[in-house]
Amino acid sequence: MESLEMHVKETDRFAGLSAGAAQFRVSAIGEDNCSLASYNRRDYFKVSLILEGASELHYANRSIQIGKPALVFTTPLVPYSWEATGKLGRGYFCLFANEFLYTGGRMESLQESSLFKVGSDPVYFLDKDQGTYLESIFVRMRREIDTDYLYKYDIIRSQLNLIIHEAIKMEPSVAYFNPPNAAARITTLFLNLLERQFPVDFPTSTLTFKKASDFASQLSVHVNHLNAAIQEITGKSTTAHINERILAEAKSLLTHTDWSIADLAFSLGFEYPSYFNNFFKKHTGNTPMSLRKTL
Repeated sequence: MESLEMHVKETDRFAGLSAGAAQFRVSAIGEDNCSLASYNRRDYFKVSLILEGASELHYANRSIQIGKPALVFTTPLVPYSWEATGKLGRGYFCLFANEFLYTGGRMESLQESSLFKVGSDPVYFLDKDQGTYLESIFVRMRREIDTDYLYKYDIIRSQLNLIIHEAIKMEPSVAYFNPPNAAARITTLFLNLLERQFPVDFPTSTLTFKKASDFASQLSVHVNHLNAAIQEITGKSTTAHINERILAEAKSLLTHTDWSIADLAFSLGFEYPSYFNNFFKKHTGNTPMSLRKTL
């Protein structure tokens, strides 16, 4: 099956000079055969308006079939994929950073909103009038982003808020099912979520998910179920995967940055540098500083 996200039109405005351009983009589905792989999806929220076509959304450990108009909200904290199950659909989507709405005076974090909160239902089916109204907003956003108006992102921000408030007035309407080969599906979601935390870009950032229970909570599964699925599919424990990825990142940071050991430890989720030293020595036989001195 072919991902709907492979059929979008790229725009250089997403990496433009202004803060708004770096935090927001809008496109229509099916305009060009392009990929979103160049964008770091862990940083961006997404609103998709599906007007026609048949598709299947895999969201965390759940799946939902979409065969009629729908508004879909996805968060970068939950792994998801979207597959076409029929002809390529018609619709629109926009990607935006949390800061895009926060800058506009919206003080509530999107991660805590009813639409994007982890564990909430992301799909809102639409009647004809709702679909027509929401399409008109997406069309206006696409037109506005092509203008040279100095305050165009303020207008777009207001239009995005209209979409959000329209959804808040609706009750989500979903019918989830468990996809086949659930263990493989959960394992893929786990590995996806683990990898999304890397690379670590700044010494002031820190990993969000550090333990098996963190991942299980994010994926809405019991930690024992997560551990069993990963062990079955990969032959390794959840903790082993986490430790191996943290260790690989630690070696990369020691090699390619001049961050202090304390900053490096914090960015990798260790409360104290001594904890990181003990972790690194346990798995490599050397201390972080001794490794750095050999470079």
